[in-house]
Amino acid sequence: QVQLVESGGGLVQTGGSLRLSCAASGRTFSNLASAWFRQAPGKEREFVAVISRSGGTTYYADSVKGRFTISRDNAKNTVHLQMNSLKPEDTAAYYCAAGGYSGNWRTYDYWGQGTQVTVSS
Repeated sequence: QVQLVESGGGLVQTGGSLRLSCAASGRTFSNLASAWFRQAPGKEREFVAVISRSGGTTYYADSVKGRFTISRDNAKNTVHLQMNSLKPEDTAAYYCAAGGYSGNWRTYDYWGQGTQVTVSS
């Protein structure tokens, strides 16, 4: 069993930066890929970024490529999402997930409670 807790969300102006963190508990975390998804009101959950178990492979949604960076520290059981050059369309609840290496949210077994990111124009 893995528990995930996100932090780091908040209100930021267009062009600003935020760093989201996901703290994991459970001995199997380092055996799982980890990803970030987001969901805006009235919209479907959207893939943002995924990182492999070792951290050696990453993949990003086209909408965030070049602006967001996902990283992980297995020694500390944490995953981060550095978000730069934020845009109003990045506004959403951001969720950390752990499971298979995939962009499909349905393949992930473990989820955090979410952290809100709001980008003002």
